[in-house]
Amino acid sequence: MRRAQAALPIMLAWICCANAAVAAAQDSRESVDQETAKPVVRGGIVFKAYCALCHGERGDGTGRWARLHARLHLVISSGTPEYYSKIVREGGGSVKRSPFMPAWEEELSAEQIGDVVAYLAVVRDPARRGEAVFKQNCMLCHGVRGDGNGRAGRLSHPPPADLTRSDKDDVYKTKIIRSGGAAIGRSPNMPPWGGQLSETEIQDVVRFLATLLAEPTGSHTNASKGDVK
Repeated sequence: MRRAQAALPIMLAWICCANAAVAAAQDSRESVDQETAKPVVRGGIVFKAYCALCHGERGDGTGRWARLHARLHLVISSGTPEYYSKIVREGGGSVKRSPFMPAWEEELSAEQIGDVVAYLAVVRDPARRGEAVFKQNCMLCHGVRGDGNGRAGRLSHPPPADLTRSDKDDVYKTKIIRSGGAAIGRSPNMPPWGGQLSETEIQDVVRFLATLLAEPTGSHTNASKGDVK
């Protein structure tokens, strides 16, 4: 009995230390807020809602409305932040481009325009686009760093995967994102995203996941080497 009583404080101390370690590993609210507040992440939301329909998700002019404006040049060309800001705020005519590009300053706030300008700097980069999608949709479970320490991860059993140590190839990652964990015999807590994310967004996330790997596996498919057409 005395031995058990003597061991009790040690056990309690061990449990406290273990809980403290888990708490320390988990993303803080501040770290999550810091990521979601980045202009490029917020700008991805604005771009998808207002710009992608004409300019396309990749900024390559292949949006769904592009077929209605085949004679117009809808590809987003390179430009300075000042150029992008002016054309978004005042429309194409303000920079001697197409007058069909509307002015958005009455529709979007100054902050939203600044955010979308930040996103335009990365719109042709699949991995950077994927980072914005990841931080909008995946980070809460998989963590700021993709290490499975997201703030909602404690609610999941089994816990979210540590994507920095994944040995899965791009085909597998594409399938689990699109169809969910249950579809391939993994955790049903991983939801299917195929109904919410476009195929381009899914492939962009896969490209971003490759940048998180602690030790690249070299298993990426040809589909991951460029934009999905």
